[in-house]
Amino acid sequence: MKILTHPNKILSARSKPVDIKHITSQKTQKLVADMVKMMLKADGAGLAAPQIGQGLRLAVINTKDGPLIIFNPEITKKSLTKEWGEEGCLSVPGFFGEVRRHKKITCEYFNEKGEKKTIKAEGLLARVIQHETDHLDGILFITKARNLKNVLK
Repeated sequence: MKILTHPNKILSARSKPVDIKHITSQKTQKLVADMVKMMLKADGAGLAAPQIGQGLRLAVINTKDGPLIIFNPEITKKSLTKEWGEEGCLSVPGFFGEVRRHKKITCEYFNEKGEKKTIKAEGLLARVIQHETDHLDGILFITKARNLKNVLK
């Protein structure tokens, strides 16, 4: 397994929802474990399944409390206030830019046990959830960013 980089058509395709019955399967649990390992090794804030070639609505997010696993996330509430913040992406190595995101969000998702959950997030966690949800919709941050710069040049 490796992280796909832009341009790759998988990164611009909308991912399919994960069947709730399959979340707890051995195959899906292995995929989650592999994604968490890969995200941590790459020092990423998050990793979405399309970034490793899997067209599934699944993302893993690095939090201070350990990895947050989100299947079929749906942002159900967004604050009216937005803020600009710098973002990068494991699929667009070396590039950083400012992206305007909602300051606070509410997201419904299924966890790795197949349980329906709701999270209220703000700050960096809200930004990462929005970034990873964009991946699941086939959107890369570079299409939303201003002041895009390549630090590898």
